[in-house]
Amino acid sequence: MKTRITLGALAVASLLSACGGSSDSASNSQPQTVDSAAAGTTEATGDFNDDDVMFAQMMIPHHEQAIEMADIALDPAIGASEAIKDLATRIKAAQDPEIATMKGFLANWGAPLTPDDGMDHGSMMEGMLSVEELDELAGLTGPAFDSWWAEAMIAHHKGAVAMANDVLAGGVNPATKKLAEEIIAAQQSEIDELTPIAGS
Repeated sequence: MKTRITLGALAVASLLSACGGSSDSASNSQPQTVDSAAAGTTEATGDFNDDDVMFAQMMIPHHEQAIEMADIALDPAIGASEAIKDLATRIKAAQDPEIATMKGFLANWGAPLTPDDGMDHGSMMEGMLSVEELDELAGLTGPAFDSWWAEAMIAHHKGAVAMANDVLAGGVNPATKKLAEEIIAAQQSEIDELTPIAGS
């Protein structure tokens, strides 16, 4: 079953260093500042660099796919277990606001929602499922669905934890680092919760 999950072909650290330099708002990983009065908010103001920007740009679609996977689990026709449906509900409740927060970061920094180098980086993020894999997942039911969904979500969460660790190491923005720490704590806890289900 594990062979079904396609992990990113490139390490997230390499992605951050390779793709971050093209943004006009955060070039060459040098810290920049945002005027809090001009931004209209104190959130994510202050220094930021390419790693902070790329973290938000990559984590938004990563979270969006986790929510898509949660929606599949919550479809009554799937027949997912109560444990899976409960976790799917919590994932949506946590990650929807985080997406809004990260979009706010990018708006405050004057950065686009996606990298401006014209590349599709979705396939390079660790733990992301392909369209075909999502379709296959949606075609499963009952215990078979539970097991594969748990396995896929573990891989997905590990990708998010890796990206969060990268921005803790290379980013400079306090709000970004705080969010990264929250993502690591929440998703590692969910990995621990999912592991017995994936192995069943």
